[in-house]
Amino acid sequence: MSACKILDMRIMEFKLTRRRFLIGSLAAAVGIAVDMSIIEPRWLSLARVDVALPGGRLARPITILHISDLHASLHVPIAFIRRAIELGIAQEPDLACITGDMISGRIPDRQDYVDSLSLLSAACPCFACVGNHDGGRWAGRRGGHKDLREIRRLMEDSGITLLFNRSELVTIGETAVELVGLGDLWARDAHPELALMGETPQATRIVLSHNPDSKELVKDYAWDLMLCGHTHGGQISLPFLGAPLVPVRDRRYVYGLNQWQDRLIYTTSGVGNAKGLRLNCRPEIAILTLS
Repeated sequence: MSACKILDMRIMEFKLTRRRFLIGSLAAAVGIAVDMSIIEPRWLSLARVDVALPGGRLARPITILHISDLHASLHVPIAFIRRAIELGIAQEPDLACITGDMISGRIPDRQDYVDSLSLLSAACPCFACVGNHDGGRWAGRRGGHKDLREIRRLMEDSGITLLFNRSELVTIGETAVELVGLGDLWARDAHPELALMGETPQATRIVLSHNPDSKELVKDYAWDLMLCGHTHGGQISLPFLGAPLVPVRDRRYVYGLNQWQDRLIYTTSGVGNAKGLRLNCRPEIAILTLS
């Protein structure tokens, strides 16, 4: 075989290999795009987490449904949020907690949203704190509500107790639980001196705070567990790189149950999302069993 023929064959093999590579790369890119925008944002997961609290103040184990970052919007339809709520209710929790960002921008399909959220309050006592998207300084500068009037009405109409820099004591069986809700950190509305006034020594104290960075504001107060959202678990997680875009200073508390000093923080990846995207980070509801 002549040298020219060998060279022609090698050039053809190179072209075929390059074509296969380009086709494979395009197929992979399309697959990732479909996964990010269609599959993962609706691929709801159920996280079951055992939380061993120090102090021994629980008469029996207590189950808490923790959901966050619903982000009702064009990207997160009410029907999907309702599915998440129904899955949570099916676990028969003793208590439900929502840690902020109920909306993105303005409230869509308000009556449908109220009907869906009302399922929670009908099933068990339900408490919520606000997030940066729910209203206030941060949201108002980005096309959202400039104050919390709308989100307050939404919670009231849904039968959900909104804790804004205040606490409320509930009894579950023979166990006293104090729920403390902080205002949003980014809106500069978090005031622990109001929310954590006084103390009920016999009660288990649970802080609801949208942003886990707010832990620094409450470090000098007594509490057992903080429930947070805000991070979406990273939302976009890349192989070898992790989550490159996380809106917190302390990246140790992006997701899951973590210890901080002598206390515990659980950060959920949330139900909704920003811009309709998720990658290697599924939406979730969390069932926490406190013991």
